[in-house]
Amino acid sequence: MAYFAKLDENNVVTTVVVVSDTDAPTEQAGIDWLNNLYNETANWREGYEDGRRYNFPSAGFTYDVQVDAFIPPKPYPSWLLNTNNYQWEPPVPRPNDPDHMYKWDEATESWVIIG
Repeated sequence: MAYFAKLDENNVVTTVVVVSDTDAPTEQAGIDWLNNLYNETANWREGYEDGRRYNFPSAGFTYDVQVDAFIPPKPYPSWLLNTNNYQWEPPVPRPNDPDHMYKWDEATESWVIIG
């Protein structure tokens, strides 16, 4: 099976659809098949489960054309994008404490114990 992300005018994923390998033996063949199916010319990009394009796309992700990566939504304003894996990371590492659960507190830019 092949997975295709439909992008809006800002390259934000609006939906992800599944296409058979028969209909999408290549990315371009899948794009052509989808545009024919929906009778439109939309901006589609194939998503992969094997790490190509870094992350599997989901609604709300952004496709960065320059690095060919799907990037998840930024969870907090202070978090930074790791350009090795295109995942957002907190400016302070999460405590390595198996006895407690933590959540991120954006106001203090720190981890707080919740349980």
